[in-house]
Amino acid sequence: MNNELELRYGMNPHQKPARVYVNQGALPIQVLHGQPGFINLLDALHGWQLVRELKQSLGLAAAASFKHVSPAGAAVSVPLTETLQQIYFVGAADLSPLATAYARARGADRISAFGDWAALSDVVDVSTARLLQREVSDGVIAPGYEPAALELLRQKKGGGYRVVQIDPDYEPPALEEREVFGVKMAQQRNTAVPTTADFSNIVTQNKNLPDNAKRDMVIALITLKYTQSNSVCYVYDGQTIGVGAGQQSRIHCTRLAGSKADTWFLRQHPRVLALPFREGLGRPLRDNSIDQFLLEQLTPAEEAIWQQNFTTPPIRLTAAEKRAWLDQWRDVTLGSDAFFPFRDSIDRAYQSGVSFVAQPGGSLRDDDVIAACNDYNMVMILTATRLFHH
Repeated sequence: MNNELELRYGMNPHQKPARVYVNQGALPIQVLHGQPGFINLLDALHGWQLVRELKQSLGLAAAASFKHVSPAGAAVSVPLTETLQQIYFVGAADLSPLATAYARARGADRISAFGDWAALSDVVDVSTARLLQREVSDGVIAPGYEPAALELLRQKKGGGYRVVQIDPDYEPPALEEREVFGVKMAQQRNTAVPTTADFSNIVTQNKNLPDNAKRDMVIALITLKYTQSNSVCYVYDGQTIGVGAGQQSRIHCTRLAGSKADTWFLRQHPRVLALPFREGLGRPLRDNSIDQFLLEQLTPAEEAIWQQNFTTPPIRLTAAEKRAWLDQWRDVTLGSDAFFPFRDSIDRAYQSGVSFVAQPGGSLRDDDVIAACNDYNMVMILTATRLFHH
């Protein structure tokens, strides 16, 4: 029985020795290839819980792209449009449901997902392994791997890619413990799993909550459950499109996640789709070039380097052109891990197409927040369950 695993190092390379272990029974994970580090396993174990709960709640294959113990993206297996196939660099490939979910999770915020840890709800097939093989990624956790898929992943990163298998039936103890600065703390594990059954308390005048919005609310809330707080999450069409993690104020979370959602929409603008990249430019540099294209301006030195990525210098979108494009989008869902203390987050969220809001409620200004939603004809539900995560 294996109850301990030596790690490369802890949070940083100088923090040695490092290990992962359980006090009773066997470890629920097996390392099939590579040697994960401390942060790798933090990402892996949090990511696994996220995708497991998405699959449990929605019955769809799920994927998450994790960076520094927060998701850069999370998604379920909703078919891709032709535009999403283009901006996710998957073309018209025949993707499995699991591969589709990962393409969405990785494509939510491709800048943040660079060097991610992937978490997958189902046995990894060849279709998914091929996507993982070509992305800059540190490792993957899943309940199993088809033999051909595992062989592909063992070849990644010159044979250094980390592949972890987890027992899908493993359930941790009800009490979880943590030690900080020699002080031990314990609490009951957060077993609240958001489902569509939580969405009965609609407090706005508009009470039209379609099934796709309920699905997206589940995605938002489960994603937030495993995002460093404070956090908010924008979801559209079965995937996150903007995650604002670890901010000290709710409005800063909303602005950060909203700017990521805006970038996701703007990546689909015809002018972005037609950018004249020079031949052979890799996906990471294309992602960075698109991100810079959408900035208001670069320094002269940055501009000179940036223009080298194109066959001809592209003309940037104006602020008015961006606003006109963003104003076309609606039916975005906004989730929050705790209540909105002011209406400012709702005002900001509307600028990124939000039509549906899920949050715990409990603020002294709940009435102001509800009134703001009514001003924009949004639908808001109160869950009464806070989802802080640290």
